[in-house]
Amino acid sequence: MNELPTVCILAGGRGRRLGPRVSDVPKPLLDVAGEPFLLHQLRLLSRHGARRVVLCVGYLGERIRERIGSRRFGLRIEYSFDAPGLDGTLGAIRRAQDLLGDRFLVLYGDTYLRLDYRAAVDEWRRSGCLGLMVVLRNDGQWDQSNTVYADGRVIVHDKSTQTLPMRWIDYGLGGLEANALDRVSASERDLSSLYKRLAELEELCGYEARERFYEIGRPESLAETDAFLRRVNASGPVSP
Repeated sequence: MNELPTVCILAGGRGRRLGPRVSDVPKPLLDVAGEPFLLHQLRLLSRHGARRVVLCVGYLGERIRERIGSRRFGLRIEYSFDAPGLDGTLGAIRRAQDLLGDRFLVLYGDTYLRLDYRAAVDEWRRSGCLGLMVVLRNDGQWDQSNTVYADGRVIVHDKSTQTLPMRWIDYGLGGLEANALDRVSASERDLSSLYKRLAELEELCGYEARERFYEIGRPESLAETDAFLRRVNASGPVSP
């Protein structure tokens, strides 16, 4: 299998919606189905052809490095640490830029995503776009729909203003060429603002996922993901 581009995992947030669960444990290390959630993510990425990961960490980031180390499942793992005040999602990517190279994937650190990663990357490359967003037909089911997608392109992406044509949601996996970062102000800290701008510039390739996402950002979704991964562990890996 061909290697995926370097995967940047955004794992620096505090996870405030999880309350006391993260008072002394960073969200990526929360126990899910018997092991830290991050290990589930890394194992899945390795299975799909990833070989190098950059973990952007902030809150209790040293604990993540101590627990995960520099090698897992055939992956080489490097770390980029937020500034003391935390950088935000786009700020974390900017800080890690020297480690990421000219073209990289971006994955939120609290999501477990079953899709054909290689096919998404191939579609992105064929498009010639600066960025990639994997999308899911949502229709308000999993969270607020925030994206208009058609014919392999993200036409509109806006997390702050919902409109009727928005039937899709960003899935949690994207991709960027390094020079895409120049399309918004250097002071911009939110990755979704960059995706919004790339869509406006017709520079955001879309790839449609077919399986729902799992995530651990809220107590109820954490419990749901734990139950799902326990079923996976009991029956063997599910197909992506």
